Amino acid sequence: MATTNDLKNGMVLKIDNQLWQVVEFQHVKPGKGPAFVRTKMKNVLSGKTIDKTFNAGVKVETATVDRRDMSYLYNDGEFFVFMDDDNYEQVEIPEDIVGDAKKFMLEGQKVIVSFNEGNVLFVELPPQVTLEITYTEPGLQGDRSNAGTKPATVETGAEIQVPLFLEQGTKVKVDTRTGEYVSRVTE
Repeated sequence: MATTNDLKNGMVLKIDNQLWQVVEFQHVKPGKGPAFVRTKMKNVLSGKTIDKTFNAGVKVETATVDRRDMSYLYNDGEFFVFMDDDNYEQVEIPEDIVGDAKKFMLEGQKVIVSFNEGNVLFVELPPQVTLEITYTEPGLQGDRSNAGTKPATVETGAEIQVPLFLEQGTKVKVDTRTGEYVSRVTE
């Protein structure tokens, strides 16, 4: 058990026998009346997002979440297979739990897999990954401004928007939370 004053981003709460991850929270102390905590929470299983307000200091039940460092091995068509970096145990995770993370995962990539009571909750990627552009329309000479973007397919098969001057074979950093281009990688 914890109080609403202890809330942190990423914390998982058990509310009405469902698991909810805190996405954002804000302590509010109005001029009149008692303080309260405004939260945005995401259902761990369904992905549904809600806004919920708690009175300050109210007890909330926290879920025990075991976060393990794992490596993504491969996709066998039905499951994504991950290996625990500590004990080399392999875990098969269905595509619906992996979710959008599959767009930016390469074989051998380090991820964090969260478990609750032996059940996989979700897969967390690092905030940014480096991927190679496998296909994009050729850039034109002089397209060096930030004025426009074009679609590009990266090596995982995901399509992102990149600046006009980038070409096939270029490595780019991609934000895994938003799927947006961050920067070009120069080696």
